[in-house]
Amino acid sequence: MENPTSRWRHRLPRTRGRWAAVVAALAVLVGAGTWTATADDSAPSVHRQDQMLKMNGVSVDTSYFTSGGTGRRPAVLIGHGFGGSKNDVRAQAEKLAADGYAVMTWSARGFGRTTGEITLNAPDGEVKDVSGLIDWLAGRPEVELDAKGDPRVGVTGASYGGAVSLLAAGYDRRVDAVAPVISYWNLADALFPDGVFKKLWAGIFVSSGGGCQRFQKELCEMYERVAVSGKPDAAARALLTERSPEAVADRIDVPTLILQGQSDSLFPLGQADAMAEAVKANGAPVSVDWISGGHDGGDDEGDRVEGRVGDWFDRYLKKDKGADTGPGFRVTRTGGVDSTDGAALKRGASSETYPGLTSGGRKIPLTGARQQPGTGGGQDATTGGNGGRDATTGGGQEPPATGGGGSGRKAPDGLTQTFRNPAGAAPPSVSALPGIGGGLSQLSSLGVGLSLDFPGQYASFESAPLERSVHVTGSPTVTVDVKADHGDAVLFGKVYDVSPDGKQQVLPSQLVAPYRVTPAEQGKPVELTLPAVDHEVDAGHRLRLVLSATDLAYASPAEPATYTVTLDGALTLPTAPGVKTAAATLPWWTWGLPAAAVVIAAALLLTARRRTATPAPDPALSGVPLQITGLSKKYAKSTDRYAVRDLGFRVEKGQVLGLLGPNGAGKTTTLRMLMGLITPDAGEIRVFGHAIRPGAPVLSRVGSFVEGAGFLPHLSGRSNLELYWQATGRPAEDAHIDEALEIAGLGDALARAVRTYSQGMRQRLAIAQAMLGMPDLLILDEPTNGLDPPQIREMRDVMIRYAAGGRTVIVSSHLLSEVEQSCTHLVVMDRGQLVQAGPVAEITGSGDMLLVTTDAEVTEALVDKAAALPGIGSAVRTEDGHGLLVRLDGATAAQLVAELVRLDVPVTGVGPHRRLEDAFLTLISQGSA
Repeated sequence: MENPTSRWRHRLPRTRGRWAAVVAALAVLVGAGTWTATADDSAPSVHRQDQMLKMNGVSVDTSYFTSGGTGRRPAVLIGHGFGGSKNDVRAQAEKLAADGYAVMTWSARGFGRTTGEITLNAPDGEVKDVSGLIDWLAGRPEVELDAKGDPRVGVTGASYGGAVSLLAAGYDRRVDAVAPVISYWNLADALFPDGVFKKLWAGIFVSSGGGCQRFQKELCEMYERVAVSGKPDAAARALLTERSPEAVADRIDVPTLILQGQSDSLFPLGQADAMAEAVKANGAPVSVDWISGGHDGGDDEGDRVEGRVGDWFDRYLKKDKGADTGPGFRVTRTGGVDSTDGAALKRGASSETYPGLTSGGRKIPLTGARQQPGTGGGQDATTGGNGGRDATTGGGQEPPATGGGGSGRKAPDGLTQTFRNPAGAAPPSVSALPGIGGGLSQLSSLGVGLSLDFPGQYASFESAPLERSVHVTGSPTVTVDVKADHGDAVLFGKVYDVSPDGKQQVLPSQLVAPYRVTPAEQGKPVELTLPAVDHEVDAGHRLRLVLSATDLAYASPAEPATYTVTLDGALTLPTAPGVKTAAATLPWWTWGLPAAAVVIAAALLLTARRRTATPAPDPALSGVPLQITGLSKKYAKSTDRYAVRDLGFRVEKGQVLGLLGPNGAGKTTTLRMLMGLITPDAGEIRVFGHAIRPGAPVLSRVGSFVEGAGFLPHLSGRSNLELYWQATGRPAEDAHIDEALEIAGLGDALARAVRTYSQGMRQRLAIAQAMLGMPDLLILDEPTNGLDPPQIREMRDVMIRYAAGGRTVIVSSHLLSEVEQSCTHLVVMDRGQLVQAGPVAEITGSGDMLLVTTDAEVTEALVDKAAALPGIGSAVRTEDGHGLLVRLDGATAAQLVAELVRLDVPVTGVGPHRRLEDAFLTLISQGSA
């Protein structure tokens, strides 16, 4: 299942993200331009094939991604989260395809365009569909086979997609490796933990699926039955268990990478623990990774997670023994705030093997609490006084007749406490806020408490101040004796970290554990397992165990009842002593400056040698900002695959040139060759008549910006620019800082620290940095990334103002509407080659392109028929499906209309094409033919 408020995000490929910090540091020092490492067009071009596959009585909407090359490769299936579709995982699919995999995504039953009812990964439903996809992969000529009909295939996915990866491994022996992310092992245990109904998450689950009517009938009936009664029955548990990976636990014996969220009240860490133990018992390699985020929000660590998944598949699908699959266990630890940018500080901790949830138990004695917890913020729920004050008087002393939050009598030592479950179970205690948490659970790692307990509705037990800090990694446990005056006792256990003054209490990850204690279990010692967390309790702090009768996220009995709880032993904390935290990362300048010096020195030595072979300037091109002739660049370690091939175009003064092309077209590779950052294999680049080589003097006339700059966050905007210009070694009077800043339009913000800047302000400061020295040629790669519409409009004005003085701007962007409004000329690339170049008006208004609108939706079959008509070069369906963009190749508009009428197409209009988006799609489709 996926958090409805935050889709699983996807970011840069793992191999590039590792160098981002290094390049950012170098950007401050190197005078050739402002640039950082990013996903670029030197990666192989990825091709996508969309189709509906008929299988098992449904139509499954699929996308298939491959990159170039003729050799066979392993395949990967990527499932999506509940409530989503195949489009949610497209970015990850493209990156894996670029890394040499054949990748298939699909929309599960009931989602996207796939038909059928939602069966919650039933063996004869969604799981059988995955086997059908594997059948299809087995017939592809580019997919590596282990045997006839048996492709080498891995399966990954987040939440709902993660569960189907495990189920596929259990039901289909052809699956070779899996990597489930924030997923479940037993859905019944997740929604009905210890027989308590997790009502809020269950409701979100059903609503995000489109309502009960979208589910299989027996599932809908089960949900409505449990929701009305407030208590799961045996049939409900059995139904969800049989559709969970646990049902095939003994059959999942493939290498399994388990990534589970710490901020997750839906599928907590205990679900990952059960996965790991089962797969390990089957003899398969297992690695467990506790990430920072989860279904309750927070940082999903997208780059790192995708990197681990890629490495896992490299090892077990590509059989690359050099691939680093990481430690057997890793956990992301958060603590403190970076003083420069306000971001939470994170460090990894790891061990060679997974320690489980109970390793290294440390016993902490508890007594009856002398203070009331009240709210997590330290204030009492009734009076608003400090958390250590009585609910009635607000005083600091403990009321003589009550135990902690209890309303009844207690034993002198406080180990027995009595409290009430209120009528209607209201008002309920508050812990996690399912679906709307937005990462609130992560605030606990920063010492902020947000939980709420109501007086008279809980028992509370507390430790003495800790003499030394303790790092809890796993599930604390405690033994208690519980009694109810009638029926079941439903309790919610939680352990607070209480500050020395008692005014602040923190609930780690906002997690609670529910318990249903039946009459047969009452009056006997019962061991309670508390939520699994990773949390450090500082010396001097106390631990507070609270057992509440209610919780907002769960269903409690509506009938009032009295509970009595007696503590029977110490609180045991798992410390996982084998898990070691990585050393804190040093500030970048402690290693960045020496590293930069070495790199620059090496570059100077290399470029000094190359300059001797630089061709002489061409006087005829001295007034031409850029001319590219026959430019080619092959992929690394490839003899026949090109990132750029035989490219040529010319840019004149005063132009704003848009460089367009799909992912993998070669745009960024071209720009990097233009900036002298990489060397072409063939061809020539001349800037104002001078041939470009690394370190060429003419590069002083070129300013560049590639998706970010290495600013020092504690310095002001102006100080950052001055420091950058000093690093170039050029005279201060040549910087023209004020002129660049006037064009960028930053105003009074220049005097503020960069860490206070919005994304739009940082982008404009980066543009100003690229403008320093007022270069005659300005190169901008995706300058509007991360900007909102007003900021994009401002960036457009910046480019137009800069070119208005006779200078030249080259901008690479995927926002076609912005390119159309800001650029005067275009260069369209596809697969490393030039498709078309010329003025924007000429490309968008070509007379051979017509837009045909229709009264009914255009089918794919009709598109094919139109494209096959005599005198028609190509036909592409418009985005809304009610039109065709047609390129004429000999036929006239009248002939086209006559042929369409003959095909019974309800034509409503025909006119010249004027949209850059449609022209771009047409040009690319021609290049792909």
